[in-house]
Amino acid sequence: MPVLRDEIRMKVFMHIKEYAMSKGIELDVVNGYLDHAHCLICLARGQTLADVMKIIKGESAHWINKNRLTRTKFVWQDDYWAVSVSERHVPFVRRYILKQEEHHKGKTFETEINRFMQKYGWTNSNKN
Repeated sequence: MPVLRDEIRMKVFMHIKEYAMSKGIELDVVNGYLDHAHCLICLARGQTLADVMKIIKGESAHWINKNRLTRTKFVWQDDYWAVSVSERHVPFVRRYILKQEEHHKGKTFETEINRFMQKYGWTNSNKN
């Protein structure tokens, strides 16, 4: 649902960044749009993507609800989507994440993901 409206989106993303840093998670950048968030993360030795996502999603949802930033109880979707990025592509990915508001004026997140999956020949086992 598109609940990350302008007035709360930056608060949420700033909180995610600060909390991640306090837990030793190297979160380079976080941004998103009304219905999703992108995080550029460098996993440290001993960190798993599943553990990092559990920390980020669980704590941020708790914080959003504790501060009553949404009208109804906030929950992230159960899953997440991750792609590894080579060092030489990090600046491109960082710019892409930082320009989410502008980027999604022209296309929905679902459209973008479907095009990305088609381009690379990936399938989504959750789709019917």
